[in-house]
Amino acid sequence: MAAVFLVTLYEYSPLFYIALVSVCFLVTSALVLGWFGLGVPVILRNSEETESSTRVLKKRMRQVKNPFGLEIPNPAAASVTRGVTLTPDCLEDCVLTCYWGCNVQKLHEALQKHVYCFRIKTPQALEDALYNEYLYKQQYFIKKKDKSEKYCQLPEDAQVVDFGPVPRARYPLVALLTLADEEDREIYDIIAMVAVIHVPDESYRLSCRILYQYLLLAQGQYHDLKQLFMSANSPAPSSSDTFPGESSTDRGLLEKAGLAGDEPELQEENSRDCVVCQNGPVNWVLLPCRHTCLCDGCIRYFQQCPMCRQFVQESFPLRSKKEQDEDESTRVLQDVLPGRVF
Repeated sequence: MAAVFLVTLYEYSPLFYIALVSVCFLVTSALVLGWFGLGVPVILRNSEETESSTRVLKKRMRQVKNPFGLEIPNPAAASVTRGVTLTPDCLEDCVLTCYWGCNVQKLHEALQKHVYCFRIKTPQALEDALYNEYLYKQQYFIKKKDKSEKYCQLPEDAQVVDFGPVPRARYPLVALLTLADEEDREIYDIIAMVAVIHVPDESYRLSCRILYQYLLLAQGQYHDLKQLFMSANSPAPSSSDTFPGESSTDRGLLEKAGLAGDEPELQEENSRDCVVCQNGPVNWVLLPCRHTCLCDGCIRYFQQCPMCRQFVQESFPLRSKKEQDEDESTRVLQDVLPGRVF
């Protein structure tokens, strides 16, 4: 009887329908307010409000001065039989030690010993950790800020023309840079640098290059020094300098040898301006892809790298706001000084 009454009331009374809808609205509103509180739900916020809540984490960085620098000035002329030329650039007096045919396994064990057992501050410490597992050693004393070239070559009686097929048991060349003065080792956090260098031989004629660089810290850590991928205002190499397909061939051989880095195969523009707004200078490094392509204004709008579309986990600036202001004031002063009128 009651059911019949309610059905009749629903059919002939629009007020009952309106009241039922009102009650459902009030219940829904109460549930929404109870879930989100008095704040506005995320789905109703504008893009500027959601931007701050989803911004990529800024990585905490600690400024550390690296006293070591090493370059290969003429990689095309280097080979195992002809030797290789290295150009060190150090802030203090250093010792450059080159180890030909260094055992791969012993080198990585030595890096682990630097963490757990003893610090590799001198060439002798590295040789003890390697158990002298190398073919030949050369050593040079490098004066402070001396950029003269140092020539490294295997002796003729070594009779080494290649280091065998891949996977190799020995690196062709390992260069160690250490501080010469014991007092300097107390000043710098970085006390040594290990560079693994590929040198062309009969088996692999890839151009000479630095494969890995490890920075050894006084606290017992070591870090793999990785390249940042940032476009530069340098012209692309001409066709007379490189043969077609040489770069891709080298890349394929390195991958086959297990020595290829994780460089993205992207063609970047020859500009140091932000790739998005083309106005501000690039200042932010995106991790883990290591693309340096965004300015201070555009960094907060991206959760994916605009170059490779990889999701950004962290980011850090190359220069702080204070350093940028100082550089800008210095540049303006240099522009004004030549045109002064007394």
